[in-house]
Amino acid sequence: MIKSTLYEGYEGPRLPRSVQIQRVNRVIAEELTPCQREILLAYYIDNRKINEIALERGVHKSTVSRTLKRAEKKLRRYLRY
Repeated sequence: MIKSTLYEGYEGPRLPRSVQIQRVNRVIAEELTPCQREILLAYYIDNRKINEIALERGVHKSTVSRTLKRAEKKLRRYLRY
């Protein structure tokens, strides 16, 4: 699960939701590897379980889990600023 990137007590300006969505889509399309992108979208958009994704890809579930964590980390890093 993606951890919240909000900072407790932060009351600064927020970007409009449409801008936030554009930024997320850009990072997913341009910064993630194809494998990271496929796993991230399968897990969060298609609501598939890690075991299902692993079986489909022919890899161990720990491989899917690590790839998902790397994708989430990269997404948070690029969206931080």
